[in-house]
Amino acid sequence: MHILYPVVVSVLLFSIGIYGVLARRNTILVLMSVELMLNAVNLNLIAFNVWLEDRLLGGQVLSLFVIVIAAAELGVGLAIVLAVFRNRRTVDLDRLRDLSEPEPEHEGRGDGAAAKEGVGR
Repeated sequence: MHILYPVVVSVLLFSIGIYGVLARRNTILVLMSVELMLNAVNLNLIAFNVWLEDRLLGGQVLSLFVIVIAAAELGVGLAIVLAVFRNRRTVDLDRLRDLSEPEPEHEGRGDGAAAKEGVGR
């Protein structure tokens, strides 16, 4: 097999993953794009392992490590997304730029008079 075919497919997968990371606003889709980029790296590792006829199977061993790291990254990433969703009620990356807690919405007239009168203290 010629090495050019898997490398071109890998470049296409990695490019789609980069586009997904840079253009998407949903956190879940960004995590999926990172996984796509890791799979492109795995494809390159396996293709060059076969092309170089490595007897120690270094590309396949590294590919297994990448799969393990990707699984751990996905588990931690989804746990963080769930924790953020419980606190903020959104997974939109544009709304998550702030690290502070969201401001509580004041009940009342909406003109700030409730805060001046000491309501809620």
